[in-house]
Amino acid sequence: MKKLFLFVIPVLVLILSCQPMEDKVFTDEDAKVFLNRFMETVMNADTTLSEELLHPDCVLRYPILPEPIKGIDGYKAFIKTVPKTFSDFTATIEEVNVKGDKIWCRYTMKGVNTGPLGDIPATGKEFQVTGMAITRIADEKIIEDDTYWNVLGFYQQLGFKLSPPNVEI
Repeated sequence: MKKLFLFVIPVLVLILSCQPMEDKVFTDEDAKVFLNRFMETVMNADTTLSEELLHPDCVLRYPILPEPIKGIDGYKAFIKTVPKTFSDFTATIEEVNVKGDKIWCRYTMKGVNTGPLGDIPATGKEFQVTGMAITRIADEKIIEDDTYWNVLGFYQQLGFKLSPPNVEI
């Protein structure tokens, strides 16, 4: 019996120590609340929560921007352009999954293009896109955000057409 006990204890310790330990920054539900607050800053062009939600060294990547947004001040400048470009803009977090220091989420954005998109004039048309974001958290703040959505579908909803290039054969 004593030999069995001496065998079982180390095996049990080994089994328990080999179990994956997930060090989640947030629960899935907490992450959804956190990301909804982040989306509200965009929808309302409200910069007051920026320091609370964003890490000072944050880098945010969005598919229609040529360069990543860097830092809190860059983000503040970006969200101030949203109501100038889109009226009735809403963003809804549909689904969230937390893995370690990353939050994976699926979301829906919609609105009306009532202002220019860079050099492109407003179309007055509605759009709705579903996308995904992978958000990395450090010190309980967003330090990195990679957002993906169907840019071609977005522009097509605004009335743009995809034309092939003129190629000489």
